[in-house]
Amino acid sequence: MPRPAGLVRSPADQRPAALLAVAQAVAAHADLLHLLRDLAAALGGHLPRGYVSFALADPDTRAGRLQFLEPVGGAPPPAAADTPTELPAGESPTAVVWDSQEPLWLDASTLDGRFPVLRAAFARQGVKAACFVPLTTPRRRLGAMGFASFEPVAAAPGDADFPVQVGRLVALAVEGALTRQELQRANARLAAEKRYLEEEIRTERRTDEIVGGGAAMKHVMEQVGVVAPTDSTVLVTGETGTGKELIARAVHRLSGRRDRTFVKVNCAAIPTGLLESELFGHEKGAFTGAVERRVGRFELADGGTLFLDEVGDIPPELQPKLLRVLQEREFERLGSGKTIRVNVRLVAATHRNLSKLVGEGKFRADLFYRLHVFPVHLPPLRDRPGDIAELVRHFVGVFARRLGRSYDPLPDAALAALQAYPWPGNVRELQHLIERAVILSAGPELRVPLGELAVEPTAAPAAAPAPPRSPTLREAERALIERTLAECGGVVGGPKGAAARLGMKRTTLISRMRKLGVGVDPPTPP
Repeated sequence: MPRPAGLVRSPADQRPAALLAVAQAVAAHADLLHLLRDLAAALGGHLPRGYVSFALADPDTRAGRLQFLEPVGGAPPPAAADTPTELPAGESPTAVVWDSQEPLWLDASTLDGRFPVLRAAFARQGVKAACFVPLTTPRRRLGAMGFASFEPVAAAPGDADFPVQVGRLVALAVEGALTRQELQRANARLAAEKRYLEEEIRTERRTDEIVGGGAAMKHVMEQVGVVAPTDSTVLVTGETGTGKELIARAVHRLSGRRDRTFVKVNCAAIPTGLLESELFGHEKGAFTGAVERRVGRFELADGGTLFLDEVGDIPPELQPKLLRVLQEREFERLGSGKTIRVNVRLVAATHRNLSKLVGEGKFRADLFYRLHVFPVHLPPLRDRPGDIAELVRHFVGVFARRLGRSYDPLPDAALAALQAYPWPGNVRELQHLIERAVILSAGPELRVPLGELAVEPTAAPAAAPAPPRSPTLREAERALIERTLAECGGVVGGPKGAAARLGMKRTTLISRMRKLGVGVDPPTPP
């Protein structure tokens, strides 16, 4: 039986001309598809019938992912169904070449137990032998280039030198193309970041400071300090208005990602049909109205922190995709089959009881456990009365600076009224009340509209015994008015009267006095 010919069919003196043709093709093309086609044409007279291909290796998993395949020597291209596009490290010649940086010869008839998936593909394609050479530049390893033959070939001495030299030239072109793609993605991301941050500056009116030195908030900040340096998922729970976003920003600010972007998404504020596009982005034409490609919030937060506010409102049909990106750190844009890998630290927040939603079948249990890695609970403001004075001073300072004003300290009587109020809207309600007070107070005395806080208590059923309790808001308000009147010598109106001290109009205070039974008139029934 005649000995199989070597991989390179042309004489040695013709190979420099072939390498020159390859170098010219590399220099002439920025597009890898056109480069590979010209490359196959230039190598057609030097290689047996078969095809050339190259695969990139994933730096993390070392899996080989086929990028291009082009027939040479007049051979027909293999059917797509016969060609595996991705092989794990244990099945991939690309991984072997990546590790060894040496050429790898494969004879299809002697593969035995090696590369079973590839061996089956070779049998379907009719490949008899193949040679894989590294695609490596001075800066990085990329993958491997393959030369497959439909005819038997032998590893003749010196045959590997020619494909290795071809691989070096092609590696430069591949690196250049990848660099251009990375620059395009970076530019798109920077443009998206710029639009996002400009929108934040225009619309956001928050303060980034966490105020409150009580035991409850100290415990919360201790938890934040423990979890922030890690990359663990944080779930912030608490009533609406307690400041969950500030905690999320504190986690980001104290983490190693502080120099990257903090991106937030309010899952309750975005229509269900648009939330998937908002999170994962979309390609042009992915749906009606998608006139351009859009980068999603996960991609925008790559390397930084993503804050999902009101995560309990994510619709059930979107929850599996969110679970996948949290577990695998990869997703696809709408309208695209390309997988995008991201490195995002997630902080989620909700005012809802997620465990109850899981029991009702409205929230996936596996997603709940994935989010519930490190829970941080924010107490309501009614459980932190000792922080109210500090919060009031903080908000007065913030809003007074905006208006270029200054105010005297809030009277003790008004502060006591604020501390007695249950604050159903929590810190947000207090913030808005102080902002309104600053706007309405023209002089140095801050007049807080305490009358707006009056809430009638709900009467208990007659048959139910009255349990031991703290004074109601009505009782606390009556005591406050009586104490203030005593301090003012019974004077209601005027600049030094009780109405001015309480931040009320004189007529409003008289009305409240009559209703609460303060003075000679009989009290109005509650």
